Amino acid sequence: MKSDSKYQPLWAFLQQSNQDEVILTFAEIEELMNDTLPDSAHKKRAWWSNRSKGALQASAWMEAGYRVEDVDFAQQRVTFRQPTAKPKVQPVGDTELWNSELIKSLRRQMGLTQAEFAQRLGVRQATVSEWEKGIHAPSRAMSKYLTMFAQQAEFDVEEES
Repeated sequence: MKSDSKYQPLWAFLQQSNQDEVILTFAEIEELMNDTLPDSAHKKRAWWSNRSKGALQASAWMEAGYRVEDVDFAQQRVTFRQPTAKPKVQPVGDTELWNSELIKSLRRQMGLTQAEFAQRLGVRQATVSEWEKGIHAPSRAMSKYLTMFAQQAEFDVEEES
């Protein structure tokens, strides 16, 4: 994190935190930064995305070892969480099978709601919910699609050895 970045104080705060989860209000973040958040931070979930390419704000929390877990616009607060161990992909033949933890991790890394994630995949929100709860698993064809989707999103997973 560059020392001249306006988000460097957020990075430093998270870096020094010894907690797995940190909840900050927008006002607390602005106080840390001694600056205001842009309007989009108050209105758009995409601003809080965990994609770090080109997004200075995402670099701040991701380089500190956190991911945005939840954004509550009504309460104007954000939940940062340190990711658990990397989910493992289970290969079966030439297809990687996706489990509930892996699907949820991919969706969260992308900063998407279940509805947004479902729309991008061309499935119903209820389908994503059932996958994440382990009620159903994606078909092999959908697993291949999820793998391609994850690669485009630069989702980093460990493969089973």
